[in-house]
Amino acid sequence: MPESWTFAVARDDLGRTTLIDTATPELAEGEALLRVDRVGMTANNVTYAVLGDAMRYWEFFPAARSGLGPEWGLPPVWGFAEVAASTVPGVEAGQRVYGYLPPAGHLVVRPERVDGTGFRDATAHRAELPSPYNAYRSTAGDAAYRRDQEDLLVLFRPLFFTSFMLADQVADNAFYGADQLILSSASSKTGYAAAFELHGRGPRLIGLTSPGNVAFTRELGCYDEVLTYDEVDTLGAVPSVYLDLSGSPDTRAALRARLGDRLVRDIAVGLTNQIPNAEAAGEVFFAPVQMRKRRQDWGRDGLDQRFAEAWQRFAGAAAGWVDVRAGKGPEDLRRAWLDVFQGRTPPRVGHVVEFR
Repeated sequence: MPESWTFAVARDDLGRTTLIDTATPELAEGEALLRVDRVGMTANNVTYAVLGDAMRYWEFFPAARSGLGPEWGLPPVWGFAEVAASTVPGVEAGQRVYGYLPPAGHLVVRPERVDGTGFRDATAHRAELPSPYNAYRSTAGDAAYRRDQEDLLVLFRPLFFTSFMLADQVADNAFYGADQLILSSASSKTGYAAAFELHGRGPRLIGLTSPGNVAFTRELGCYDEVLTYDEVDTLGAVPSVYLDLSGSPDTRAALRARLGDRLVRDIAVGLTNQIPNAEAAGEVFFAPVQMRKRRQDWGRDGLDQRFAEAWQRFAGAAAGWVDVRAGKGPEDLRRAWLDVFQGRTPPRVGHVVEFR
């Protein structure tokens, strides 16, 4: 493996990729060097690239810092890294952290607000970007961390955080008075994690998925009913909330035709088929907004504890729902990206890539 490396995708053609060798970055005073160790690749990462300009995801890890031109972008990934070197007290070589990382061998960070739970990256270009993405959690001070769950954390933690906050927002608003909650992309990790959190707490849960994923989605046990997209016209015409994770215009049109004014909320959560859905939906869910609310309500420690408890409940079930497809090195990262981007990854499969 080269001294360091960077994986990038063409911003106007996400199926075109490049891998370049780079030198290990040098540190200035106040900086630390993270060696990226273990990351996941899911549809969530493709979403970051699809929304790279609109939601500024390309700006977290500028391609220019790796010597690449403006046509290239670095799709962010989530995973574990180890501190390789540090000039910052409290951030020590060998410390293991979880957070938002570039698809690269190393990342230079400027730690601030260092404590037992980790630190935040105060690098100047990240200052105006959404703050939750700038936090690096030390495994030693993380209530949700267990070493034997690293693969699950790599694959699910950022998705589960979105799902946890989505379910919390829906419940916090008394389910918007709905009798049923309808989730598209019900076989996706974000979809069924939200359903896991919501199941049995109020309205019926209806999962929409493609015919090939019906059996898997039903076996999860998270939904009261699972329908294919062409069965929307069989839905009960009762007050309903649509949690849209697919971004499909046809599904939205069919739901509106079936439910009319009984569709009391139409919330865009994300997208998996690369059709932006924010403009067509009634509103957009953004997890950091609900997170800020709950930090005010519960405090940071209270939010962390509730999340850790929910995560452990979910992890116990999710371990039986995913088959980890392990990779090693940057070429396997490229292959995982293309598999996910081109829709070749079955819902049971989760890509985890190591760089040791």
